[in-house]
This record gives sequence, structure tokens and C-alpha cells, in this order.
Amino acid sequence: MASSLRLSIQGREKVDQARKKKGWTKRAAAWYLTAKVGEDALKKFWAGKPIVQEHFVDICRAVGLEDWQQMVDDSPIQPTASYIDFSVYDDNWVGEEREKLIEALSTKVCKSCRVLILVGITGIGKTALAERLVEELRGNWREDKENFESREQVPDFASVALKWLEKWKVDVPQDQRQPQHLRQRLVERLCNHQHLILMDSIEYLLTGNPDDGWGDFADEEWGKFFVSLLYEPSCKSRFILTSQDLPTKFETAECDRYKNLWHCQLLRGLERTEQIALFQKAELDGDIQSPDSPLGVIGEVYDGHPLALRTIAGEIKGSYGGKVRAYWKDNSRYIEEVKEAIDEARNQGIVKGDEDRWQLASYTKVLRRKVKERIDNILERLKNDVYDAYVLLCTASIYRCEVKEKWWLINLEDEGYSEGQQKAAMQTLRERYLVEDGGIDDEDNRLVGQHNLIRSVAIAHRLILP
Repeated sequence: MASSLRLSIQGREKVDQARKKKGWTKRAAAWYLTAKVGEDALKKFWAGKPIVQEHFVDICRAVGLEDWQQMVDDSPIQPTASYIDFSVYDDNWVGEEREKLIEALSTKVCKSCRVLILVGITGIGKTALAERLVEELRGNWREDKENFESREQVPDFASVALKWLEKWKVDVPQDQRQPQHLRQRLVERLCNHQHLILMDSIEYLLTGNPDDGWGDFADEEWGKFFVSLLYEPSCKSRFILTSQDLPTKFETAECDRYKNLWHCQLLRGLERTEQIALFQKAELDGDIQSPDSPLGVIGEVYDGHPLALRTIAGEIKGSYGGKVRAYWKDNSRYIEEVKEAIDEARNQGIVKGDEDRWQLASYTKVLRRKVKERIDNILERLKNDVYDAYVLLCTASIYRCEVKEKWWLINLEDEGYSEGQQKAAMQTLRERYLVEDGGIDDEDNRLVGQHNLIRSVAIAHRLILP
């Protein structure tokens, strides 16, 4: 029986460099045809799954790697290897640009990145991209997933660590279950075994206070754990985290020295080509290509927000039989109002919209349930945590587009807030990705703005400010 070989994490990095020199993608037909193997063999090769030794050698040699022995993973296959079930990622996934991002992030994870953090506003596609990345990396990993959003009570580090260790059949004596001992055991396990762990919605693990800021782990043992994981000279495991807020522990001096071992990636909306692909998959009866068509305008005013666009596409498909014109007849006034305001800001310089009453997240029951409620929850959490930042976000909703940062801050100044309070509030919004940086203008002023969906809901909150 022919022996089989698997690609190691270190070998994957070398192969990746070699195939880029060839100008090939990871699944290029030119590659598997040159190697005289099937496409499935190349897919398994990248996934770290065992393939016939002859095929392994031919795949390496096809990209000029004669030292194929250096690419082999000779560690024993884990009998406990498992795959997680995806909660969001499915066959409706689209994203030409996001596929490029997946390739770049998978390369980082396979090189030295032990902790990847995906951040952005609610509904922007963090979980879907994280799960797609897991699929891309899928191979000889033990996969596990924790979702903290659905928990009635957020668990502390010790309880999660103990659960993981017991699941992996690691014996932990009763007298060794204190947080520091569990941390040591967990780090040792992760460094010596291949685990791929997706931690979803870790913003629920974060807290803070007005003096020290927000974004700290409520249980400091989580911060100590990640620092310990980065401190180790080598580690076979990888973490993918998703969060609406920046975990500021990774920006401290403790983690900054390991900046090659962790990476924070901000996600934005779908590009125009990706929006088209989304509507095509929904099989809607309407003009998809033209930017001036109803679907083109919808994609623009929603800033390519994946959840909103999928919700609208689903409503057109389900309630309107896929007829875009029928949906547009009922709802165009809500969308065209926003489009006109955006055009006025861009073309006529009318950036202030005190009388705007955008309803992008609420003009149908489905949008209210799937989109507005999620954004309302974000604003309510902001209101309870950092009221100053909440006031800043709401009062700045008078602006239709990116404006000078000092224009935002004037709203707080008028309310009697000190300069320090203004800057702290703005920093909080940045750490929660509720403000979008628009670069620097010709007069060297920093520009900031709001996502159209955030503004739509913030307007409603502004109108009820005391």
C-alpha cells in the first residue's frame, strides 16, 4: 500500500511562497495539471490531509520545491480531530474581494499569526468570514467554537479552559483547577497540539470604566492567557476571534512586542462586484448590473452591508416573488431619500441634515427584526457603558457624510463637555468601530463619518435625547 504524506504548517509557508513566484492560485489548474494529479489531490494537499506520497512529491516539484521532505508533517494524526458546524457561512457566500482577504489571512495564520481578530460593526460579516477562513484552513486541526453572544451569563476564563481541557481528555486534578494552573495547562496543550479555535462575539468578554477606557477583558485571566500564548517560543494552535469592539489588551506593551504573532482585521461592506454577485445568487428579477438601477441604489445607500442586503434580497424573493420593481414600488421613497441626501452632500456640499429622518433599518418588519434591533442593542450598550460617547454618536448623526472631526466634537463642547471628555468619547467610538475614518483633507484636518445604517438608527436616538 502506497504511503501518504501531509503538508506541515511550516511547509505550507514555503509552498505558498513558491506558488506565488509562479503566479498560481492555491487551486490553479496549471498547478495540478503540471503535477499530473487531480484537483481533489491539490485541495487535500492544502488542507493538510494525507495524500499519496507520489502526488505530494509531484505537487511540490511542480512549483520548484525539490526538497519536498522539508514540507512533510510527520506529527501523529490526532484521533480527536474534529470539524465545527458553521452557523452563518453557507453556499450563498459571495465576495471576490473577500476571497482575496481569505487568502491573505490564511497565509498569515499559517505563518506566524497565532491570534487573528476580525472586527467591525454588527452584520458586516465577521462570523461568516471567520467560518469561511476555518474552511480554508481545514485539515489536521482539532476545531472548536465558542459563541459568547448567546450566553445568558458570560463564563469566566477558568470555566472555559476547564471545559476545553476536559473535552480534549486532558486530566486536571481537583487541586490544579485554579486559573493560573489552568492557564499553564491550556497553553502547554495548545503549543503542542494543533487546535483551531473560533471565539465568536468576544465583545461580551470585554468591559471598562470611564478612567481607564473600555475594551479590557472583564476577567483579567483572559488577557493573561493570550499574553502567555504569545510569549511561548512556538505554538501549533491558532485562534480566530470576532468582535464588535477592539480588545485593547492586544495594544498594550505586553502584546506589542509580539506584533507578528497577532493581527487585527477591520471588515467593511461588500464592494460593488460583490453586491452584484449577492443579488445574482438570490435570482432576483431586475437589473443587477447598472449602478442607477434599484438594486444598484440599494447597494450604495446600504454601504454594501451584507446582513441588510441579504435581508432585502430575501424579502424581495419571499414576499415579492423575486420582482424587484414590485419591492421598489412599495419602498423606494425610503431609499431614494437617503440617495438624494448623499448626492446633495457630495455634489452641493450640503453636509448637514438636521431634518433627515432616515429609516434604512426600519421601513419593513423584517429589517426591524434582523437589522435595526441589532444596531439598537449596540447603541443601548454604548449608552449604558459610555454615555458621553453615546451622546457624541447621536449628535453627530446630523452629518450626512464624512466631515472634520472637530465638527463632531463641537457638539459635545456645546453641551459643556471638556476637551478631555470629547477626546475620550471619540476614542471609545473608534474602539467600537462606530466611527469611520475618512482620511485627511487638503487642510490637514482629520475626517470622520458614520456608516449609513448606524446613522439611520442614531438619528432616531438623537431625537429622544434629553
